Amino acid sequence: MTMQIRRAGERGHFNHGWLDTSHTFSFADYYDPLHMGYRVLRVINEDRVAAGRGFGVHPHHDMEIVTYVLEGELAHRDSMGTGSVIKPGEVQRMSAGTGVTHSEMNPSPTAPVHFLQIWIMPDRNGYPPSYEQKAYSEDERRNTLRLVASPDGRDGSVTIHQNATISAGLLAAGARVEHVLAKQRFAWVQVTRGAIELEGTRLAAGDGASLHGPGTLAITGVEDGELLVFDLP
Repeated sequence: MTMQIRRAGERGHFNHGWLDTSHTFSFADYYDPLHMGYRVLRVINEDRVAAGRGFGVHPHHDMEIVTYVLEGELAHRDSMGTGSVIKPGEVQRMSAGTGVTHSEMNPSPTAPVHFLQIWIMPDRNGYPPSYEQKAYSEDERRNTLRLVASPDGRDGSVTIHQNATISAGLLAAGARVEHVLAKQRFAWVQVTRGAIELEGTRLAAGDGASLHGPGTLAITGVEDGELLVFDLP
C-alpha cells in the first residue's frame, strides 16, 4: 500500500481576523496545482470562525458539502427553507445539486466555532438540492470508525451522491482500529485532534494522508484524538 503525507503546516493558511482557515487542497485564493483534491474529495477546509461572525448567503451547485463540527456551534440557513444548528458530533450534508444558496454563521456571542468543511464531487450533475443532518454520540465513535456518510445511507449515515464513505473515530492513546481498503479504492485520513500512528507514521492534528489499496489501514491512537477516514473510488 502506498501512502503520501500532507502535513498541517503545508496547507494553505489564511487568517482574516474573523476567520482562521487552513486548506488541505486548492480553494478560493489558495492555488496549488499539486494539491487540487484527491480523487472525488475536492475540499477539506479547517475553519475557526469568531463569535457572531460567519459566511453570509452565497451560492453553490453540483457539490456534496459535508460539515463536521469539532467545537462550538454553527447555524445553517438555506434557500430550501432549512434552518438548523450543528453541534460537535453532528454531520451536516447538503447536496447543492442544481443550485442552492446558504449561510453558515457562528451564533455564539462569545465563543468561536471550529469545524471542517468538506466537498465531495457527486457522481453526476443535476441532482435536486437536499439537506440532511445527523448526530453521532461519543460512545458511537469511541475507539472505532463509525460510518457517518455513505452512498446508501446505511447504518444511520447521511447519504451522499457518490460511491464514497466517511467514517469518524475518537481514539484513546493505545487504541487500535482498522479499515479495509478494497482493490482500486483510495483512502484519505484526516487527523482533527490529538495524534495517531498510521502505517507506522505519526500524524498530528491537521495532518492528512492519502493511501491506495488494496490493504488494511492500521490506525493506533498516540494521543487522545479524533480523525476522519474517507474511502474513495
